[in-house]
Amino acid sequence: MQKVLESGKLTAGPFVEQFEKELAHYCSYPHAVAVSSGTAALHVIFHALGIGPGDQVIVPDFTFIATANAARYVGANNVFVDVDPDFFTMDPHALEAAITSQTKAIVPVSLYGQAYDVDEISKIAKEHDLLVISDNAQSIGAKWKSNANLGDAAQIQSFYPTKNMTTGEGGAILTDSSDLAEKCRLWRNIGQRKPYDYACAGYNYRLPAVNCAMGSAQLQKLPKFTEARRKNARILNDLLSSVPQIQTPTEREHAFHVFNQYTVKAENRDALWEHLKKKEIGANVYYPHPLHSLATFNANAQTPITEKLCQTVLSLPVHPSVTEAQIQEIAEAVKSFYR
Repeated sequence: MQKVLESGKLTAGPFVEQFEKELAHYCSYPHAVAVSSGTAALHVIFHALGIGPGDQVIVPDFTFIATANAARYVGANNVFVDVDPDFFTMDPHALEAAITSQTKAIVPVSLYGQAYDVDEISKIAKEHDLLVISDNAQSIGAKWKSNANLGDAAQIQSFYPTKNMTTGEGGAILTDSSDLAEKCRLWRNIGQRKPYDYACAGYNYRLPAVNCAMGSAQLQKLPKFTEARRKNARILNDLLSSVPQIQTPTEREHAFHVFNQYTVKAENRDALWEHLKKKEIGANVYYPHPLHSLATFNANAQTPITEKLCQTVLSLPVHPSVTEAQIQEIAEAVKSFYR
């Protein structure tokens, strides 16, 4: 980062380009476009793909609000569908039942660090000529059949501090299409092709060079971060396997889970959560409400699995700085509650 400051190139320039190149390589895409946040990445790709008023976008009801906000930003309509009870990702059967003549795009989410069912979602998208925008904000490095490129129109990433790697704030769009990448660069940079030559309205969504330098450093460490998360998850799986009131995370066949969150389904979840808080264990609930039920959406949706998950999921610490001794303490705290 000192080199960035000394260079005077604080926005755009070689440090941004270097990060984009490294990120694209890590995620197995030819093109990466760095932006100011994961939410900005969704907003930009919606514009670049021409999604707008009258279009329907199908999103999972069980995810962070930013996934659904993007459609509203461009005047499109969200259709909320249910998720798989074991993997927490979009249910392909629910997806197919929700498609109408107005459907333009599908936004499956690789939730908690695990890829959605890429084969089934892609098959449905091709049959109905729909765009797939993968929300991988929590899942950098997650793979489907050993490939981080999920074969979508575009994939978005977030580098918020709680993610598996960070640029402080930031996000990115990944795509196989050079034309789409160029459109995204225009939308992130006030629509400007060259000084005072504007192709579209555009936004100021640039990611500063200092943040990109941080991202380049984080990318070098990311494989170790990921292995630490996976190791911690394996230990927790083993320690909690004897607790019948807990269902530990399941790694989907063909998927490589990067465990942004280690999320269990727990009986008497809220009481367990309070018990862990008293022991100063940083458990949390992601997410306590179906998106469609939030007042800001006030939408109609039949998503019984999502409703149940919102009452039972609990995420336990699994990040790389958690020690094995602390993992033992977490497991013992859970066991002591049920005893």
